[in-house]
Amino acid sequence: MPALLLSTAFAAHAQQAAKATAPPQATNTPTPEQQAQLAKQNQQMAQAATQVAQQIDQNKAGDIWDGASTIAKTVATRDAFIKQTAADRKTLGTVKTRTVVAVTRSQSNGQKIPAGVYINVVFATEFSNATQPVRELISFHLDGDNTWRLAGYTLH
Repeated sequence: MPALLLSTAFAAHAQQAAKATAPPQATNTPTPEQQAQLAKQNQQMAQAATQVAQQIDQNKAGDIWDGASTIAKTVATRDAFIKQTAADRKTLGTVKTRTVVAVTRSQSNGQKIPAGVYINVVFATEFSNATQPVRELISFHLDGDNTWRLAGYTLH
């Protein structure tokens, strides 16, 4: 399997960022209005993640890294991110299909990953050189300016 890119950090693309919608508290049931806002944000973040994945497909990992959160930039240098992404994708071949399978939210207290709020978009992606779909994870971190930005990109 391809190596983990940007360590265990998550991913988002600054130019495709959606403004923050606070995740509902675990003990509260979202109102219909909040559910509609979350569904809209899920769609926006899935679109942003698709654009990030397409830029990876086009060998534009450097552009993605340039717009990334400082979290991503502290985990891997631009050159390391570009080289690892190219190596992993060369092994897998070209994309045949890519399907969003989940959009999730999480909050970290900083123990395993940097503290903050994250949105993770998971794809099942079929590549020409893979015998089964690969889990492609693109995650976003809510930065201090209330903008979602790239925090990492992984293939499993």
